[in-house]
Amino acid sequence: MRIQLATLASVFTAVSLISAAGLKLGKPLAVKDPVSVATLLSHAGDYAGKTVQVKGKIAEVCQMMGCWMDLTNDDGQKVRIKVEDGDIVFPKDSAGKQAVAEGKFARIELTREQAVAQAKEEAEEKGRKFDPSSVKGGITIYQIQGTGAVIE
Repeated sequence: MRIQLATLASVFTAVSLISAAGLKLGKPLAVKDPVSVATLLSHAGDYAGKTVQVKGKIAEVCQMMGCWMDLTNDDGQKVRIKVEDGDIVFPKDSAGKQAVAEGKFARIELTREQAVAQAKEEAEEKGRKFDPSSVKGGITIYQIQGTGAVIE
């Protein structure tokens, strides 16, 4: 009985620590001066290739592998944090929580074929129908190649 109570107390302590400090994923956050989502998006060219840190509300998380999450600001602007499958797994039930994420801000040029493939995959992840003719041409996307995050 004493062992069970000690184990139970340890579990409560661990849960309290996670709740107080947030859920830490990946590498520890190291950037000292975070940038707002609005600034990052309005000056995307200036930040491309640089390590950045952003804070926002989690709007959505990949429901297949937990390999990406979208952070938004109060104005509805959104940036995607994408990780290699398995490096970090964002909890699928995190939408609505606050998070801080860090990684390299990347500019990615997609041909029309690549844009179709990406849109198709995202539609499948979200359980939506997809019409390839809705993609008119190549696109440029910006996202953070995530290395670490804290979900509050």
